[in-house]
Amino acid sequence: MRQVTLTLTNAVGLHARPAAVFVQTAARFRSNITVRNLTRGTPPVNAKAILAVLTLGAEHGHEIEIVAEGPDEEEAIAALQALVESRFGEDGG
Repeated sequence: MRQVTLTLTNAVGLHARPAAVFVQTAARFRSNITVRNLTRGTPPVNAKAILAVLTLGAEHGHEIEIVAEGPDEEEAIAALQALVESRFGEDGG
């Protein structure tokens, strides 16, 4: 199992387009992947389900925790971390 805690620095957090890109990225991997909003204290949700990710209410400045468990967990965490750190390609990031 691999996990990472990240701060959302893009303007809108995990809403609309960034959430869709996050889910599409997670879906590329065979590992089970969950994400939770540490700032709001939400339970973990399936990172491959758009509606679940949207329910997190993860906004700019919130901390999220991503957990991956499976055969490609390291690659999954690396890809999702890079996506978040790139600000989902928004805001000139």
